[in-house]
Amino acid sequence: MKIGPYQLDNQLIVAPMAGVTDLPFRRLCRRLGAGMAVSEMLSSNPEVWKTEKSMSRMDHSEESGIRSVQIAGCEPELMAQAARFNVERGAQIIDINMGCPAKKVNKKLAGSALLRHPDLVRSIAEAVVNAVEVPVTLKIRTGWDPESRNGVEIARIAEQSGIAALAVHGRTRQCMYKGEAEYDTIAAIKQAISIPVIANGDIDSPEKAAQVLRHTQADGLMVGRPAQGRPWIFREIHHYLETGEHLPPPPKAERQALMQEHLQSLHDFYGEERGMRIARKHVGWYLDNQQQPLLRRQFNQLESAAAQRDALAGFFEQFDC
Repeated sequence: MKIGPYQLDNQLIVAPMAGVTDLPFRRLCRRLGAGMAVSEMLSSNPEVWKTEKSMSRMDHSEESGIRSVQIAGCEPELMAQAARFNVERGAQIIDINMGCPAKKVNKKLAGSALLRHPDLVRSIAEAVVNAVEVPVTLKIRTGWDPESRNGVEIARIAEQSGIAALAVHGRTRQCMYKGEAEYDTIAAIKQAISIPVIANGDIDSPEKAAQVLRHTQADGLMVGRPAQGRPWIFREIHHYLETGEHLPPPPKAERQALMQEHLQSLHDFYGEERGMRIARKHVGWYLDNQQQPLLRRQFNQLESAAAQRDALAGFFEQFDC
């Protein structure tokens, strides 16, 4: 799969997730089989660019693979400025967020709220495309609500505006993350446009990945929440799509090594105090996937980075497998 001049290693992409797809997580997913990872969304408001949170989100040092940076906002001029700003700092692809369903984002007419305003979608897409020389991609949902699924209309606008690839989450904004994703709209979008289409939503197993590709005929797949605490899902999906066979689950020793590596990288990247807080959710997801809710509660009560490292090493002695 190609986006502009960039050839991805494979068709699997890590979805941009606020508070999740930071540099340590992106690097880990890339190493474990993702063809590309998209950064957390960055506000187009220049007043927040120098905050601690934004500075860490803009850090692409030692980034592996193609550097794709997502921006969010509703003013074409500010979005164009944000695109230029991030390209100057190493972004090779700019991704526009028109899919986030969060109320605090939608109240500012950003994220999926933009799907109700096709003219503004066009203005933003054209402004960003014209502002930078790198490919610009777009992430959307199928519409604002089930009664107004306008994903095909938005997709055509995107293509006409020069968008290089389109990712579609198979839910409307009103659906949030409830129920099951639907893929008929993604299939219709793929039929309606010629740029690459990336299917997203509930891709939580190799079999589901193959099913979604068959149903939608999409060019790629984007995986978000199923990778939380299970970053090796990308190599499992890739292996299955290539061979039709399942990889065995990661052995206990590898899971332990990956969790310890991820924990240490969070401490190193954010500093021990902030890294300790952020590590709680990531380790919590790992432990949930290992069906260890008691250990998760114990971990969340720890108050130092050193205690987290020691506890994680001890937890595996309690694992059955």
